[in-house]
Formats: sequence, C-alpha cells, structure tokens
Amino acid sequence: MYLSIIILPLLGSIVSGFLGRKVGVSGSKFISCLSLILSSILITIAFYEVGICGSPVSINLGSWLDSEIMSISWEFYFDQLTVSLGLAVIYCSTLIHIYTIDYLSSDPHNQRFFSYLSAFTAGMLVLICGGNFFVMFIGWEAIGVVSYLLINFYFTRIQANKAAMLAFTMNRTGDMLMSIGFFAIFALFGTFNYSALFTLVPYMNETAITIISLLLLGGALAKSANIPLHSWLPGSMEAPTPVSALLHAATLVTAGIYLLLRCSPILEYSPSALLVITLIGSTTAFFAATSGLLQNDLKRIIAFSTISQLGYMMMAIGLSQYNVALMHTVNHAFFKALLFLGAGQVIHSFADQQDIRKMGGLIKFLPFTYSVMLVGSLSLLATPFLTGFYSKDLILELAFGQYSFTGMYAYILGTITAGITAFYSFRLISLVFLTTANGPKISYLNIHEANLAVIIPLLVLALFSILFGYIFSDLFVGVGSDFFANSLFVQPNNISIIETEFSLPLIIKLLPAILSFSGAAVAIFMYHLQPNFIIFLTESSIARKMYGFLNGKYYFDVIYNHYIISNGFKIAYSISKEIDRGAIELLGPYGFANSFTNTGLNIAKLDTGIITTYSLYISIGLLTLLFLVFAPILLVETDITIFNEIRLFIIYFASLILVLSSNISQPTNK
Repeated sequence: MYLSIIILPLLGSIVSGFLGRKVGVSGSKFISCLSLILSSILITIAFYEVGICGSPVSINLGSWLDSEIMSISWEFYFDQLTVSLGLAVIYCSTLIHIYTIDYLSSDPHNQRFFSYLSAFTAGMLVLICGGNFFVMFIGWEAIGVVSYLLINFYFTRIQANKAAMLAFTMNRTGDMLMSIGFFAIFALFGTFNYSALFTLVPYMNETAITIISLLLLGGALAKSANIPLHSWLPGSMEAPTPVSALLHAATLVTAGIYLLLRCSPILEYSPSALLVITLIGSTTAFFAATSGLLQNDLKRIIAFSTISQLGYMMMAIGLSQYNVALMHTVNHAFFKALLFLGAGQVIHSFADQQDIRKMGGLIKFLPFTYSVMLVGSLSLLATPFLTGFYSKDLILELAFGQYSFTGMYAYILGTITAGITAFYSFRLISLVFLTTANGPKISYLNIHEANLAVIIPLLVLALFSILFGYIFSDLFVGVGSDFFANSLFVQPNNISIIETEFSLPLIIKLLPAILSFSGAAVAIFMYHLQPNFIIFLTESSIARKMYGFLNGKYYFDVIYNHYIISNGFKIAYSISKEIDRGAIELLGPYGFANSFTNTGLNIAKLDTGIITTYSLYISIGLLTLLFLVFAPILLVETDITIFNEIRLFIIYFASLILVLSSNISQPTNK
C-alpha cells in the first residue's frame, strides 16, 4: 500500500507521456486524476496508521550500491514527518489536477502537461519518502528537471525559456553545495542511512557538523528560494497557473524546508547554523514582503508572498521549532494553492490579463472567485481562527519567547512583515475586485464563472484554509504533543513552547494581528476609498525612487547580471583561453605529442643531401668525442668530480651522433 502512494502518480505520468496518443486527451485526464485520487485515499490511511497510531513503516527493496564501507539500499521510510507533508502534497496535487481539466481544456498539449504534472508529484513523493540521502537525492533532482519542463511548457516563448533556465541553473548552484555536503557526511559518518547517521551525530566534532549543516542549507536555500538564491521564483510565473500553484504550494519550494526538517538531529548540534538560518529566514520574509508591496502582476504578487512565507518557515527552523515549521508548511500549501488557482480563474476569465491595474470591479462578475480569494488572503495574513493563524502567529511568539538577539530580530522583522503582507494582499483584492472597472469593455462582456471542475478544487481548498489549522493545531504544535517524537529532534534547551504559551505579555501576542488588520485597512483606504492619495504620493521624487527600488526587487537581478554573471563569463573566458587551451594543452598530451612531432621534423631537416654538411657533422662529432676523451688531461687542475660521473654517458651519446652522421652521409640511390 505504501509504495502505491509513490507508484500511482508515476504510472499516471508514464501513461500520459508515453501512451498519450493511445489514450487520448480524455484518457490522459482520467488516468492522471484517478491515480492521484487513489493516492490521496492511501495517504489518508497512511496518516492514520503512521501518524495517529504512531507506527512508522520502513520498506527495503534491495541493495543499490555496495562498495567496501559504502552500502546504499533502495529504501523508503514513512514516519510522521513524511505522512504529514505527504498529505499536503497529494491533496493539493489532486485538486490541481482536477482544476487543470477545465483550465487547459483548449490547450493542444494536454497529455504532455498531465504527464509532467504527475511526474512532479511522484518526484516530490520520492523525495519525502526516501529512507536515505541518496534516494532522497533522486527525488530532489527529479523535481528540479520536471520544474524546468513545466516552467518551459510554452517553449516557444523566449521569456519562458529564460525563466526555466534561470530556475534550473540557480537550483544547480544549491545542488552543488548539497552534493558537497553529502560527500562531507560520508567522509564523517561513513553512511547515508538516516537512522545510523543521526545516532552518531552527538559524538562528532561540532565544527564538522556546522560545515555539513551550512552546506545542506545551501541546497535548501536554492530550492526554497531564500536570500540570496531566491530570484528564480518570481520568474517561474511564466508557467501555466496550475504549475505555479503546485510549485509554490506543495512541491518544489517545500523540498528545502523538508531537507532541514529531516536533518533536525544534525542542526540541533550546530548552534551557529541555527543562528544563520534564523537570520536568513527573517531577512527573506521582510525582503520578499517589501518587494511584493508594489508589484503589478497578479501572479507575481502571490509569488513574493510565497518567498515571504518560506522565510517564516526557515525562521521557525532556525529557532528549533521544527513542528511549527512543518505546520506552517502544510497550512501554507492549502491557502497558497487556493490563491493561485483563484488568480488563475481571474486571469482565464478576464482575457488572460495579469496586470492588476487593468482590472477592477470583478466582484460583481466573479463573486465565488472573490469569496475564495478573500478566504485565502485572510488565511495568509493570519486572521485569528483561520488556518494560517495557528502557525504564523505561533512562529512570532516563539521567536520572542527565545529572549535572545536572534529571536528578537526575527520577531521584529516577522511582525513588520505581517503588516506588509496584509497591505499587499488587500491591495490585490482592492485593485482586482473592489475598485472601479479599469479593463476593456469586451473583457467584461465575456467574463464568467468557471464550471464544476474549477469550482470543486477552489471550494475544497477554501474549507482547508478555514478549518485545517483549527482541527490539527493541537496534534502538530500543541503543548505536550509528542506527535513528531519519532521524526523530529529538539534539544531540551531549545524547547520554549511552555514559556511562549503562558508567560508572554498579551500585547506581544496581539501585535502581529493588530498590524495585519491595520495593513489591510490602510490598503483598502488607499486603493479603494481614497485612490487620490496614491496619485498625490507619485508627485514626490522620493516616493518614485522608492517605488522603483521596491518594484525592482531591491535590484537583485541587476546586481547579479551586471556584476556576478558578467564577471563570471569573463573569468570563464580567461580560464578557457589561458588555462584549458593554454597551460593544460601545452603540458598535457597535446603539448607532448606536438613537441615530439616538431623535434622529429627539425631533426629530419638535418638530412639536407649536401656532402659538405655531412662532413661538418662528422667533424663536430669527432672534435666533441676527442675533447671528452682527453678532458681529464686538459682540466687536471679543476674539480671535475661531477663531470667524470656523466662523461661516459656523453661519450656514448657523441659516438651515437658520429655513427648516425656516417650513416646519413652514405649516398642513397634515387
């Protein structure tokens, strides 16, 4: 049963991809969706057996590599961490598959799209269910490759090509760091098996553990789009909306978070790595929120909110609150999928328009879509008693409850970010649904709500965004809950949930919610009630510069392209010309072969065919030989110890020249 959870999406992908012509468009849709629905039922049963009943499952399919001390098996491991994240992955993927049936109904490449989408889900399941780092790495690379294919689905568009290449190359940077981390793990521990490796961690050198933790963090930063490897994620909006929903909600971006959660026994023995993770996470949350503040592309605003929420998850990991990070990952999957699918419905029904400045007044035309997007936005900004509230606010409270510099840094930036998130979420709601109509008349005449295949996923995700946190919060993050005892490790000194729950001042707990409501109110006031205020701001040169800075995403892309990438190309060119095609070729096989060839050609030139030249060679050789024979008599007063040792060799060499010269001088018949 447990292997079927992984195999079913993979089979759906293979059938749609390789047998797409045989089964047709309808068959491809039916088989892909059916395999995901069956997988959803199985993961629900697995969640009950493994999670609720507390009985982890390990499956060993046989040996893969067996070389001296390196022994790697095909093994899969299902524990509470796996089934909890698997629940979000498969549920979201199933609903997105159903949504895609209608959303891409007019696309001529349905089979290819469903094949990629199912392969994406299968790769993520291999990643989270792998029983050792090698099996996990297969899933890790699989989702990297499939994400390239999905982002580049419209492969005739230059922008899609560029976005896919950026995502792939930036992820390769993280993969390189993570691969070095794997080499370091094997050098230190001699195994890749989770259970054996985590048992040995307490006995290892802290510096070595810190280096391994930071290398693994490098891989996680690229996959989970944290500073400085974040700039590929907004560009991935070139993919169709269902891809954006799946990529941002439950698959690619959560892979890095999962890696760090799985490695909690390693991170716990490296306070320095935890410090770095906290600082990066809180900085990312603030940076992404301010960057999304003034974006105008509907999907790009939601993409920046994803980066911001990933910063919250990373922050929680740095504070050693792994269960809270996982809770927020699962919660975020539901309301982010809801926001993306709702945005897709708006774009699809409004003549594929994505600029929110050219929309407005859609509440009268798309009331259901407005309702679900409002639910998703309220859950995103952690409105009390909605799903996002139970993890996002708890992260901020736990940060303050650390009573440390990093905790306070994380709390301040996280709280400010909460207010900014509310502002840009309601800026989006105002400009798309509430303000006066700004789009062309023909778009409003043709606008309509979608059919049942789109409404059902949106409705289910809306229910999850309202109820999931309330139902599962005590199980995942409740005081005294040992739900993750088998899968996540926290040192006793780092447990601060009791302090956070019972002794923080009330204002500290309420401040994020107050700022969220304030941000939402300010956005509605500025963009809906008093839009002239925005026009007044644009008359200021400082405001225009600030707009350019934030809309340009802190000019990260400019810095990368003008300073890092261009200089990298120059260095690569120099290496290619001066080292690869210079020193290495001269000192390598090509250089040696060339030298011998040239030497042979030069010696061959001595054979001139002129008798006087040969006489000269014989004379020079004879004089040299005579000099060497009589050298001891001529140099009797000189210290010639070293000379005596090599004299015999030189005599033989001179004799050889004489013999060769004599042979050369023999007349040849021509």
